[in-house]
Amino acid sequence: MTRDIDLKPEKNAKPNGGNRMMLAITIPLVVSIVVALLFLGGVIVSRLAAKPEPTASPTVTLVPTFTATAVAEEPLPPATETPAEPLATPEPVQTSTGENVEPTASPSVQPPSSGPVQVASPDYGIQAFLWWQPEVAHRDLSLIRDGGFTWVKQWFAWSDIEGQGKGQYDWSTADRVVDMVDEFGLNLLVRVDHAPAWAGAPPENLDHFADFLTALATRYKGRIDAYQIWNEPNLAREWGNNPPNAQEYTQMLKRGYETIKRIDPNALIVSAGMAPTTELSQRAVPDTQFVQSMYKAGAQPYFDMLGAHGAGYKAPPEMDPGDVANDPNYYNVGDPNCPGAGCRIYCFRHVEDLRQIMVDNGDANKKVTVLEFGWTMDERPDSPYYWHRVADQFVQGDYMVRAYKYAKEHWQPWIGIMSVIYMPDAKWTQADEQYWWSVMEPSQVDELFLKAPYVMLCEYLNEVRGLPRCRYLPAN
Repeated sequence: MTRDIDLKPEKNAKPNGGNRMMLAITIPLVVSIVVALLFLGGVIVSRLAAKPEPTASPTVTLVPTFTATAVAEEPLPPATETPAEPLATPEPVQTSTGENVEPTASPSVQPPSSGPVQVASPDYGIQAFLWWQPEVAHRDLSLIRDGGFTWVKQWFAWSDIEGQGKGQYDWSTADRVVDMVDEFGLNLLVRVDHAPAWAGAPPENLDHFADFLTALATRYKGRIDAYQIWNEPNLAREWGNNPPNAQEYTQMLKRGYETIKRIDPNALIVSAGMAPTTELSQRAVPDTQFVQSMYKAGAQPYFDMLGAHGAGYKAPPEMDPGDVANDPNYYNVGDPNCPGAGCRIYCFRHVEDLRQIMVDNGDANKKVTVLEFGWTMDERPDSPYYWHRVADQFVQGDYMVRAYKYAKEHWQPWIGIMSVIYMPDAKWTQADEQYWWSVMEPSQVDELFLKAPYVMLCEYLNEVRGLPRCRYLPAN
C-alpha cells in the first residue's frame, strides 16, 4: 500500500533561523542535482535515438536508372514479431525404408502457427534469390517488405540441401533464409524441385523425394507457409528428360501432399506451375491439357491451391485471350499452331483458362496461386524472348501494377498469391534472360540500382494496403 506524502508547510508556519540556514544549503544542492539529472537524461535519450533498428532498411547509395529518388530520412519500423518459444521435441519420422529418424531441430525454431496462413485475394508476392549472399539477401528482404509485398517465393533446390548423398543434409543456408524471412515478418513460399544426381530423375525418385520432404517439413514446421511441388513438369527438360506425364506428376503431388501434411497440417500445398506452350509432343504438353489430365488422374484432393504461370508476353494485362489468340501483333508469329485457340497462352489472362478447368472439375472453392508473372524488356536481338519485349521499364512497371489491379477487380475471391518476377540475383548480367524480367537492376549491398517497376509497385502496394507512402518515391 502507498500513501501520499504532504510536502507543503503547515498554514501560517514561519521558518526559524535554523530553518533559514538549512534552506540556504539545501536549495543550491537540489538545483545542482536537478541539472545533473537533466544532463544525464539528455545523454541517454540521444544514445537511444542513435541506436539503429534491427531490421530497418540498410543505408545504401541509390543509383537510380530512371528518375531521381529520395530515401526517407527515418527508417520504417521493423515488422512486429512474436517472441519465440521453444518447440516440443519433434516425434521421430519414418522414411520410405521404414527407419525411424530423429529430426534435427533448427537452431532458431519458432512455434507453429495456430492454423494455415490466411491468403488474401489477391495476395502480393515476389520471387527472390536469397541463397548465396547473406548481406544482399537481408537488403533485398527489406526492399520486399518496404515495397508492400507480403510473400517471398524462394527456390529450395533439393540438390543444394541433400546433394552430397542420401541423408547428408546441409541446412546452413536454408536455416539462414528461413530466419531472415521471419525477421522481416514475411510469408514464405518455397519451390521444391531439382533432384540431386544420386537420387535419379522423376518419377523413379519419389521415395527419395518423400524422404527429403519429410526432413524439410520436420525442420521448418510452422515456418514454411507454402510448398510448391516441382516446377513445369509439362516439359521434358523439367521431368528428368522423360516425356511429360500428368499421371506420374499426380503421384508425385500426392506423395508430397501426404508427406508434408502428416508433419505440418497447416502448410499449404501448391501444385506446380506449368509452362505456357502450344506444343504437344514428347517434349512438351500444353498447360491446360496437362492440368485437365491431372484432374482425371485424381489430383484434386492433393493440393490446396492450383499453381499457374502468367507471363504477359506482348499483351497488356487486361487483353482478352481470345483476341490475343487471333492477332499476329500479340501471339508468336513463329508458332505453327497460331492463330487458334491454343494461342490463348500468349497473355496474362490465360490464367483464367486454368481457373475454368478447376470450375469444370468441381474445384471452384480453391484459390489459384500465380507462381510467376511479368513482362520482359529483353533487348538482345538473338534472344528467344526478344519478340515479346515491352517498350521500356515504364511500360513494364505499368503492366505489373495493372495486373495486380485487374486481379483485384475481376478475380476475387479465387485469386490467391501473385508472385511477380524477379527481385534479381545480384550476379545476373545483361547476358542472363532473367535480368530483363527483374523489377530492379542486380546490385551488390553497397549499391542500389532501382528501376521503374520496383518503385511503381512499391507506390501501388503500399497505397492499396493502407501503409505509409513508399519511401523510394521521387521527392515532390
